[in-house]
Amino acid sequence: MPRSLGARLALTLAVTTLAVVLAVGAALFVAVRDLHRAAAFSRLHAVGTTVLGQIGQRVDRGETPALLGTIRDQLTGLEINVAFIAVGGRVVTLAGDPPPVGAVPDVPATGRGTFADATISFGDGRPWLATTMALGAVGAPQGRGLMLATPDRAGAETLADLLRTIPLVVLAALVVGGVLGWLLVRSTVRPLRRLAAAAAAVPVGGRTGTPAPLPADGPTEVRELTERFNAMSAELDAARRAETELLANLRHDLRTPLTVIGGFAGAIVDGTAGGEAATRAARTIADEAGRLERLVDELGTITGEGSHPLRAEELGAAAILEAAATRFAARAEAAGATLEVDATGAPGFAADRLAIERIVDNLVENALRAVEAGAHARIVLAARSGSLADGRPAVVLAVSDDGPGFPPGALGRAFERTFRGDPARSGPGSGLGLSIVRDLARAHGGDAFAENLAPRGARVSVVLPLVPATLAR
Repeated sequence: MPRSLGARLALTLAVTTLAVVLAVGAALFVAVRDLHRAAAFSRLHAVGTTVLGQIGQRVDRGETPALLGTIRDQLTGLEINVAFIAVGGRVVTLAGDPPPVGAVPDVPATGRGTFADATISFGDGRPWLATTMALGAVGAPQGRGLMLATPDRAGAETLADLLRTIPLVVLAALVVGGVLGWLLVRSTVRPLRRLAAAAAAVPVGGRTGTPAPLPADGPTEVRELTERFNAMSAELDAARRAETELLANLRHDLRTPLTVIGGFAGAIVDGTAGGEAATRAARTIADEAGRLERLVDELGTITGEGSHPLRAEELGAAAILEAAATRFAARAEAAGATLEVDATGAPGFAADRLAIERIVDNLVENALRAVEAGAHARIVLAARSGSLADGRPAVVLAVSDDGPGFPPGALGRAFERTFRGDPARSGPGSGLGLSIVRDLARAHGGDAFAENLAPRGARVSVVLPLVPATLAR
């Protein structure tokens, strides 16, 4: 089989056309051969009727001896044998070859001038078409008749007719089939080649740009394949843009702590910072190193590296929030914000302590970034009872602020990776914090939600089951 689809389609079309022509030719051969045989029998009937009339006239005038010569002269060149069948089946040749080999057709009993057709042999190996004509009237002694025979050339004549017409049929089939085949190949192979070329361009799309969507044409299967490729290409392009944005954000976020670490480390080395200044410089270096470590941890969570299985233990919502408020007290004071904890009546729950602390820390950091550029702000860390979508009891951990809130259209994308509510803001943050919050919440069987508050501010809530699904039993 050819390797290319176009060649296979062309070969299939050619073989199908040949098979159809052969089948039609065979059917026409049988039908036309029967027509030729019917025409040959009709000619024998006409000659027999003429001979019968002459026999009657010449016998009435007493010219029987001259009758045989007349019959021979009339049938010369017609390749028709004429024989008289006497009573008892004896055959007397009147014109043509010797009597036939084997039995001859029975003389019809339906009266003078009626015929009975058959195929016989004259010993030359060829089939002959023979018709027997009754000479006696109805009711007369049966057995006397006249037999006329001619070689059966119906097959040869039919084959000659087909050889004259089949080439025209083949030519027409090739023309029509060629046009249809070209259209079929064009509508199938061209979209596939275009799809292959576009697929070959996908690996280098990050350098040369993602190819434009391909037109969905051709057969249904090819259209479906093209549409799926377009969807895959668009999704890949979005992933590349997100990757580019992530790398740009990380480059920006890494530059600041590295600059601070390098500056203070240089001051300590060259002796510029000494005493209390050296202590502050070392503390700043430690803080920025911790910030770098958090960025690396965020990358590990997003890529699936560095994650650990949940180790659930009994936790108190109020204790978790109080500890977070203590950790961020200095940063909140520097930003002109106050941290408040409201966990009255919050239930205890089972969860991974490190994961929950990370959730709360990310929520507080997100709130602090929202109010860092503003005046005095209020950030509330709250916990309360709640329920999951399936009705199971849950605990709700929420952090709200009175900052500007999420921009219009940003709530639906708040938990997307690398998404920043305000792209123009140049503050720290990789845009991964809320995405990590949602991933950790879902790992516990819960979820995360964001909303704007009136008249201003925003709140991000995490709903967690009191017992994770992995520990439900």
